[in-house]
Amino acid sequence: MHQMGSDENLKIEKKRIGALLKQYFQKLNMPFMRGVAPIRRTLRYLQKGDIVLKDSVHIVSINYNTGAENHVGLREFVFWHLSQVQYKNPSVQIVTFKNMTPTPFIRCYLDNYEEIIMDVDSQSKEDIYDRFKRVLAKPQAQLQLEAKSSEDNPANFGATCSKHCICEVPGQVPCPSVVPLPKTMRGKYVFNPDLLNE
Repeated sequence: MHQMGSDENLKIEKKRIGALLKQYFQKLNMPFMRGVAPIRRTLRYLQKGDIVLKDSVHIVSINYNTGAENHVGLREFVFWHLSQVQYKNPSVQIVTFKNMTPTPFIRCYLDNYEEIIMDVDSQSKEDIYDRFKRVLAKPQAQLQLEAKSSEDNPANFGATCSKHCICEVPGQVPCPSVVPLPKTMRGKYVFNPDLLNE
């Protein structure tokens, strides 16, 4: 009897917490926090995905059935991880085919007209994720190297860099709009030396 009372209290507490969360999200005006596992649609969840596909991968097609037991792992992989893969790889076309094949598989089309076919029959979501990452994703060392090379180089200048113009670098000639250039450095006077005498 004591166990039954604690189960009822737990159900009441869950309902209370659910109602509080619903009120909180309605106040924030977040309509996307509805449906099954709404966490999948948050930006933080999408950014946590760590599968960045290799540059040679152009198209990924995922084939599975919605009702078969041997398709559960791939179905869960699509449910939990496909949105992250799409977010991290916006230039890769990802297509899902449902209820068209007796066995689940992932087919990838590469830029050299080769195909990679992964048979994922009766595999778990974690196994598929690990295999997909191992075969098609860039290694962590390569990602770190790319991130390091894309950091702002102090030698660069322009609209997207830390310095807009080279005249902001110490030791360079100041900007002609602020300090006029000497006449000997201007093409107008170099090619017409007669103008220097004026």
